[in-house]
Amino acid sequence: MSSVHARGTAPLAITVGEPSGIGPDLILALHQAGDLAAAPCVVLADPGMLRQRADRLGLSLDIREVARPAECLSVDRNTLTILPLVNAHRDEPGKLDPSNGAGTIEAIDRAVAFALKGEVSGIVTAPIDKKALYDVGFRHPGHTEYLADLCERATGKPVTPVMLLAGPDLSCVPVTIHVPIHAVPGLLTTELIVETCRIVDRDLREKFAVEKPRLALAGLNPHAGERGAIGMEDETVIRPAIEILRVEGIDAKGPFPADTMFNPRARSSYDVAICMYHDQALIPAKTLAFDETVNITLGLPIIRTSPDHGTASDIAGRGIARPDSFRAAFRQALDMAQASDRRNTTKKASASA
Repeated sequence: MSSVHARGTAPLAITVGEPSGIGPDLILALHQAGDLAAAPCVVLADPGMLRQRADRLGLSLDIREVARPAECLSVDRNTLTILPLVNAHRDEPGKLDPSNGAGTIEAIDRAVAFALKGEVSGIVTAPIDKKALYDVGFRHPGHTEYLADLCERATGKPVTPVMLLAGPDLSCVPVTIHVPIHAVPGLLTTELIVETCRIVDRDLREKFAVEKPRLALAGLNPHAGERGAIGMEDETVIRPAIEILRVEGIDAKGPFPADTMFNPRARSSYDVAICMYHDQALIPAKTLAFDETVNITLGLPIIRTSPDHGTASDIAGRGIARPDSFRAAFRQALDMAQASDRRNTTKKASASA
């Protein structure tokens, strides 16, 4: 007898990402390995493109198309549930095509809308190619910022996205994200650091059940500025932020020299490293666990995870892309969704008692 997904938590949504990259390969790999059978989930994609990619990879594919996410609850677990896009995608691995941009954006837009309505419990996003989207009018620095803008416009409430890179041995957050390195000192403010750390502290407590998060702040300059000898930002921007956070009861320490805070002994002293710019966070994260680190967006009113790698278009359609990070992103989103469901159940029980 065929088994279907148990009713309960809303399904997860998976967006296909850049179709010329490995996003489709990874989705198919997880489906073939049985990972997606662990929970109800719906893939926002062009069914025709996925069938063609499966053919390229020599995979048999059983697809069920649905009109709403909830319909996947009655679909056999071994069937890949697809919510078709209005805008078609071409299956040309490794070849960027501007005509694919509308579908890539549509998948993100619809997934966020479903999440905000509670029709899906979270979103796992495959990588996008920003250059391909810029050619069709995309004007956001990256995926994270676009998701935040969608949530802000839909809710009417300000949203500050925070990128958390979570791996088995290191979790870190860049305060500034997709900006040129020369712009970082001008963008880095005490207020931005404080706001970022407040969001990290709150979400670690609420979404990850960390009772008292320990935050270690990296310095901006070499040796954390050496008390102003190698730049003043560590003393005039970062240290005042730490003082504000500690007054608020947040366990924040630093600024620490970035060249010594990622060794095993140092990592054992904190839960999250707060880094001042993109590569300061992503280099150690990817070096320690390139295939297992997950990109989690904090600060959103929805759950969103993503693999910590790009589109890898040079190996798309060849069946050699490793699905480890995408698998970790899917499992992380599932864990967060289930934890959220338990919290909501507890709250309802407490309210009715």
